[in-house]
Amino acid sequence: MKCILAGLTEGECDFTQITMLPTGNSTSPDFFLTGIPGLEAFHIWFSIPFCCLCVMALMGNSIILYIVMTDFSLHEPMYYFLSMLSATDMGITISSLPTTLGVFWFNARIISLDCCIVQMFFLHGFTLMESSVLLAMAFDRFVAICNPLRYAMILTNSRIIKAGVVIFVRMLINLMPLLLLLKRLSFCGPNVLSHSYCYHPDVIKCSCSSTKINSICGLVALILTSGIDIPCIVLSYVLIIKSILSIASTEERQKAFGTCVSHIGAVAIFYIPWIILALVHRFGRNAPPYVHTLMSNIHFLFPPVLNPIIYSVKTKQIRKAFLKLFPESR
Repeated sequence: MKCILAGLTEGECDFTQITMLPTGNSTSPDFFLTGIPGLEAFHIWFSIPFCCLCVMALMGNSIILYIVMTDFSLHEPMYYFLSMLSATDMGITISSLPTTLGVFWFNARIISLDCCIVQMFFLHGFTLMESSVLLAMAFDRFVAICNPLRYAMILTNSRIIKAGVVIFVRMLINLMPLLLLLKRLSFCGPNVLSHSYCYHPDVIKCSCSSTKINSICGLVALILTSGIDIPCIVLSYVLIIKSILSIASTEERQKAFGTCVSHIGAVAIFYIPWIILALVHRFGRNAPPYVHTLMSNIHFLFPPVLNPIIYSVKTKQIRKAFLKLFPESR
C-alpha cells in the first residue's frame, strides 16, 4: 500500500525492500516523497497554484524586508521584528520548495537520509525561529501599550540584536538533538513519507527500530518552544487587553488595539495549522493521506503568503511605504 501511495511500480517496490534491509549503519537509507495521493497524474497542474503562492510569498516578504531596510522612519523595534518574521517566512518557503517542485515537475521522489536531515534543519529551524519571533513581537506590543514611556529604553537596538541571537541559539539547542538522534535509527523500507518534503515525525515513523527516545526529544522540543511561546503570547495579550480597557477614550482604545491586529492574525495563521498538523501526525494514523498533505501545505505555505498581506493592509506605515514603491497603484 505504501508503495502505491508513493507512486512506485511493483519492481521498484521489491527492489526498495531488498536494498533497504537493515545492515547496521553502513548504508544510508533512501526515502520516498509523496505528492498528492491518488492525484499523481495531475501534479503538473497542482504545481501552477503552488508556484504562484510561492512567488507571492517570496515577493511579499522581500518587499517587506526592502521597505524596512530602506525607509528610515521604519527603523523601530516593531518593524525590526517584522523583518525577522519576513526572513523566517522566506526561509520556510525556500526550504520546502526544491523537493516539492521536484515531485510535481519531475516525479523526483527519492531523497537520502542525509539530504533529509539537511532539509529538516532548515525547515524546522525556520519554523522554530518564527515561533520565537512571534513571541518577541508579542513582547514588543506589550511594552508599547502597557509601558509606552519606557518603550525606547527597554527595546534598544542592542537588545533587539541580542534577541535575534537568542532566537537562533534557542533553535539550535532544541533542533540539533532531534536531527542527530536520527542517525542511530534503522530503516527497513520502503520508507514512504506523507509529504513532498522531510518532516521529523513523518521520518521517524518509517523506522523499524525503537523511536521512543526520538519521540520524547521531539515532545520536549515542542514543549520548550510552542509550549512556552503560546502561553506567553496569551498572557501578554491578557495584560494588553487589561491595559487597553483602562483607557478612557474609545478612540484611543481602538487605536491601541489596532496596532495588535496584524500580530494576532500572524499568530493565528501560524499556530493553528501547526497544532493541527502535529495532532494529525501523532493521533491521526488512520486519517486519509490527503489530510496530511492538506494540513502540511496550509502550515508551511499560508503564513508566508498571508503575513505580508496582513501587515500591508493593517499597518498604516507599511501600507504607505508600499504605495511609495508603486505610486501608480494609488
